[in-house]
Amino acid sequence: MADADPIATNPKLYSVAFENDRVRVLRYHDRPGERTRPHSHPDSVMITASAFRRRLHQGDRSVDVSLPAGEVRWLDAQEHSGENIGDTETVTFFVELKDSGAPGPSAAAGGDAPLGPS
Repeated sequence: MADADPIATNPKLYSVAFENDRVRVLRYHDRPGERTRPHSHPDSVMITASAFRRRLHQGDRSVDVSLPAGEVRWLDAQEHSGENIGDTETVTFFVELKDSGAPGPSAAAGGDAPLGPS
């Protein structure tokens, strides 16, 4: 994917909340039924500001994610697209680690790498 940065692929849904030489913090906000275009995340910490239900897609794989507000989860580097399948807005923050690697070939190809937060 040429420019898979979520700020470039989904500028109406992602914004930069904070950035320095070690981390970038993205804010994500969508409404029920909205979808993201394919994008990538480096290794990140995800903090949910709202409860939400989402479906993440990576190649032929998909996974439904349902999280309450106030969760803090690890997100392995990955490429995916997603959709809000719930009836609430999604608001979450991603603390991206700048010294981490990009998604590996197995993640990009839909291999056995984790999809979604862990």
